[in-house]
Amino acid sequence: MVSLRRARDRWPALVRRRTPQWWRRADVTVRDLPLGLLFLAVSFLPDAHGTQIGGLPTRPFDALALLVVALQCLPLAVRRRWPAVCLALVSVGFAVDQLRGYHSFAGTALPVALLSVGAHLARHRRTAALVFSVAYVPLAVAFARLDPGESPTELVTFYLAMVLAWGLGAWLRSTRVADAEHRLRIAEDTRTAERTRIARELHDVVTHHVTAMVVQAEAARYLTASPERLDRSLTAVTDTGRRAIADLRHLLDLLNPDHGTGHGTDRRAGEATGRATEPRTPSGGGLRTLVEQTRLAGQPVEFTEEGTPAESTGSAEVVVYRVVQEALTNALKYAHGSRTSVRVRHAEREITVEVSTDGSGSGAGSPGGSGRGLAGLRERVDVLGGEFSAGRRTAGGFVVRARIPAGSPS
Repeated sequence: MVSLRRARDRWPALVRRRTPQWWRRADVTVRDLPLGLLFLAVSFLPDAHGTQIGGLPTRPFDALALLVVALQCLPLAVRRRWPAVCLALVSVGFAVDQLRGYHSFAGTALPVALLSVGAHLARHRRTAALVFSVAYVPLAVAFARLDPGESPTELVTFYLAMVLAWGLGAWLRSTRVADAEHRLRIAEDTRTAERTRIARELHDVVTHHVTAMVVQAEAARYLTASPERLDRSLTAVTDTGRRAIADLRHLLDLLNPDHGTGHGTDRRAGEATGRATEPRTPSGGGLRTLVEQTRLAGQPVEFTEEGTPAESTGSAEVVVYRVVQEALTNALKYAHGSRTSVRVRHAEREITVEVSTDGSGSGAGSPGGSGRGLAGLRERVDVLGGEFSAGRRTAGGFVVRARIPAGSPS
């Protein structure tokens, strides 16, 4: 059953690949014309039997029969462009065909026209159905007069069969519309999720680096009497700015359509420096660099790492880095100068993170926040099936805790 479903899903794509480009670009009338010509050709075959309503005897083709057959077959070329016009012409040809007793194979075009109207008529659908039903009444009366002994059951059954063809077309239309709306919703959800992810990445990258630069620049004001310390502080600001630019460039490369094809900025940067570009996935060394950067901004940070990181942790490693990054950014903002503790413990199946401050510092001079960072962290951790909490400590300060399952796929 699964194999049949997969084959059905792959069939439209396979047909599109094997269909010539010029045929797919052709007007819909040109693509529908072969169907009408096929019905026309089959109608003149000796053994081709058509639809017969009532007991009228079949008569041989004459000059009028040629016109009637063409009137039923050729309008199929516009069955998708002008479905109502197609149905009107085919219906007139079908009525003459049956009343004259030709009973040609071209009468089979009527169900196709009805199905096309149900599937492709976009406006005045109820009006078209009512007009067609009313127009069927004179045809039924004409049959009753030409063949008084015929039971009306056959006429009613034929009408119900035409309603079924119309209903099948309407079902195909509703299915197509529902599928288009479903694809549109998926596209909108995908765009929303992508915008959210980009905003979260920008927040994580920009907020941390800019906060560190602001704090370092504020501290540099009071170091004019100590040139060496002032030089170190300004160097730290410069290094932080360079890291911010590098992270932003990497994020913009991810948004570049050429990313991953060997034509993007990463490849050009590697060629310019003569070495391969470094991977941007954070690592244990990345955490130590992050802590050192925070220390240079004037935040006393104690970093403890227990256990050995697994060889493959998937997205967990990235989430750990973002949790520590956001927590240290908040410490710089709201508890600048307070003692901060970062503890990371690697276990076999999970990684636990705890970042806390003692609340003895000050947030003066630091930029305010939007609250988006912690919400983004909670989403990251929840996606991997972990646990996240953030709140004030009883003894003062703030603590962020996260338990992240290791080995989650990226």
